[in-house]
Amino acid sequence: MTELSTALESPAPTRARLALALLLGVYVLTCCVSLIYVTQYFSGYQLFRFDAARVYPAILSVAPLALCAIVFALSRFSFGYFLGFYLYTMALGYLWIAKFSLYDYDHTLASISAMVSIVVFLAPALFLTSPIKQRFVLSAKSFDRLLFLILVFAACIIAIGALYNFRMASVAEIYLLRAQIDFPIPLRYAIGAASSTLLPFAFACFFIRGQFWRAAAALLLLLLLYPVTLTKVALFAPIWLLFLALLAAFLEARIAVVMSLLLPALVGVLLVPIEKYGLISNIHFVDYFGIINFRLFAVPAAALDMYNDFFSRHELTYFCQIIFVKPFVSCPYSEYLSIVMSKNYALGNVNASLFATEGIASLGPKWAPLSVFVCGLVTALGNRLSAGLPPKLILLSAGILTQVLLNVPLTTSLLSNGGALLFLLWYVTPREMFTRSSS
Repeated sequence: MTELSTALESPAPTRARLALALLLGVYVLTCCVSLIYVTQYFSGYQLFRFDAARVYPAILSVAPLALCAIVFALSRFSFGYFLGFYLYTMALGYLWIAKFSLYDYDHTLASISAMVSIVVFLAPALFLTSPIKQRFVLSAKSFDRLLFLILVFAACIIAIGALYNFRMASVAEIYLLRAQIDFPIPLRYAIGAASSTLLPFAFACFFIRGQFWRAAAALLLLLLLYPVTLTKVALFAPIWLLFLALLAAFLEARIAVVMSLLLPALVGVLLVPIEKYGLISNIHFVDYFGIINFRLFAVPAAALDMYNDFFSRHELTYFCQIIFVKPFVSCPYSEYLSIVMSKNYALGNVNASLFATEGIASLGPKWAPLSVFVCGLVTALGNRLSAGLPPKLILLSAGILTQVLLNVPLTTSLLSNGGALLFLLWYVTPREMFTRSSS
C-alpha cells in the first residue's frame, strides 16, 4: 500500500522539478541578455567593453555552469539554497563578464577558479541540512518578548544614531554625505545587526503569524535607518522584504528564490527596447536598469574581475583583513580593501563577496576554492541551526543578509551585519509556534 501511494504521488514532485528546471533555464538566459546590455550601457566605468565577436565564447564559458543550475531543481530549500543561488548568479555573471574584461590577467585560471569555487560552496551549502538538537529553546511567551525587544532596541539605535546624523538625501547625494558620518564602533555594529538581521527577523515572524501591524512597524524602523545611515540597503530593504513576502505568500520557497531575481532582471531587459523606441526617458531607464541590472547583478561579478586583476599584480592578504587575524599576520595594506579598490578602479568603494575577499584576495585564484569551501561549511551550519523552521521564515529573515553577502565578506557579515546573531535566533526559535500558525 505504501509503495502504491508513493508511486501515485511521485509524478507531482517530478513535474515540480521539471517546471523549476525550465524556470532556471529562463533565468540563465535572462542573466546573459542582461549582461550584454550592461556591457553596452556601462562601458564608461572602464571595466569591460562589448564586442559582438566575444558573445559566442562567452556562451561557451557559461555553458558548464548553466547546466549546473539543475542542482537547484533537485535540492530542497534551505538558507544555503537561498544564498547559494545568489552566489551562483554572481559566478555566472563573472564568467560572462570575464570575456569582455579590459583587464590583463589570466582569465582562464580565474574562470576555472570561479567555477570550482561555486561547486565546492554549493556541495555543503545545499546538502548539509540535518538539524542540530535544540538544547535551549525559548518559550512562546519569551519569544514574543524577544520580538518586542527587537523593535525597542532598533528604535533606540535609530534615536542614538540620529544624534550623529539625520538628514534626508537623494540616492545621488548619499555617497558624498556618507563619507562625513563617523559612528562609534559599538553603534556601527548595532546598526548593522538591526538593519541586516534583527528587524528582518522580527518582520518575518510577525508576517508569518499574521501580526501585520507589528510587521509594518519593523519595516518602518528599517526605513527610518536610511536618514541615519544613508545606505541604499536601508532605503530599499522594506521594499525588498515586501517583495519577498509577496512571492513567499503565493509560491513555493525555491521558486520564490528564483523569481526574486528573475522578475527584477527581466523587467530591466524588457525596458531596453522600450527605451530605444523612446517610450521611456533615458533618465528613468537608467534609474531602474542601473540599480537592478547593473548594481544588483553585474557589480558583484565585476568586483571578482577587479579583485582578480588587482591581486594578480599585488600581494595577497592571507586573511589579514579579518580583525581577529590581523594581529597575527603581517598585512601589506593599511586601509580597507574597498578603499584600496577605489584608488585603483573607477567604480569607487567596492566591497566584495566571500569569493573575492576570503577567496581571491586572501589565497589567490589557485587556492580560493579551499577558502570558499570552508565558507560553504559555515553556511551549512546556518542550514542545520534553522532546520525545522518554515521556509518562509528563513526566506524573509535572511532576505537582507543574503543581499549583503553578495557585496560583503562572510566574516564581516557574521560580525558587523549580525549573521552569527541570526544563526542564534534561528536556533532558539520555538518550532511549535510556527507549526500552530501554519495550521
